[in-house]
Amino acid sequence: MSKNNTLTRVLVSLVAIPMILLLIWLGGFFFMALSLGIAVNLGLKKGVKPLLYWGYVAVMAIVLNAYYHVTDFQVLSVLVILSTVLIELFRNRGSAILNLGVTFLGIFYVGYFISAIVEIREYFQSPFYIQGAYMIFSVMASIWICDSAAFFGGITLGRHKMFPRVSPKKSWEGAAFGFVFSVAAMIAAQKLILDFISFQDAVIIGIIVGTVGQMGDLAESLLKRDAGVKDSSNIIPGHGGIFDRFDSLIAVAPLVFVYLKIFVNN
Repeated sequence: MSKNNTLTRVLVSLVAIPMILLLIWLGGFFFMALSLGIAVNLGLKKGVKPLLYWGYVAVMAIVLNAYYHVTDFQVLSVLVILSTVLIELFRNRGSAILNLGVTFLGIFYVGYFISAIVEIREYFQSPFYIQGAYMIFSVMASIWICDSAAFFGGITLGRHKMFPRVSPKKSWEGAAFGFVFSVAAMIAAQKLILDFISFQDAVIIGIIVGTVGQMGDLAESLLKRDAGVKDSSNIIPGHGGIFDRFDSLIAVAPLVFVYLKIFVNN
């Protein structure tokens, strides 16, 4: 890594990370706008002709609906599917199956998974509204600690590769380190700021992060490798695509939200 790239990463981190944390803390429209900005930065480059701009519109509708609750999940899904197929009917640009497949992947994988992050932030209402921010802070910290532990554990003890064709450097030993530290991070968060959930809740959310989060990272690597691109976008200079910074969170958020919805009363 060049000195210029390292300096860029540091400078951007000093600005971007506090800004992201501030928007999470503020919640409401501000956090919804942040999530929307993440969500619309999607795209694959593989000789396919997806409905790119319609995909942006559909993703925006999904994220906005998660905040404003204009309609329910089933109604919105049907409208998005039918509208997408209808638009493709009038395009006549290459393979309709491939075009629709890539479009739906972008819409549902990014749109609905990002909307789950908004749902988590908005889940705890007044007078406990800030608890949603604490939950996202904790999950993000657990993800970053998991990634760091997996990286250093893999360097130190990594012998058995997980998925060489997808991510040659990731090992099972590193993944085990990441799993243990993600659970430990959530337990620590429960003691510090998540006193509104139980110890068992913290362990289970840590398990979700340590397993699904790492699988989400591999899933995005698979998509990028198949698409022949290094980064999903270049929104954060020196940090790859903004989607790359949130791939694990995108994968983890839906399961965390479902768990909160079923087992944790707001």
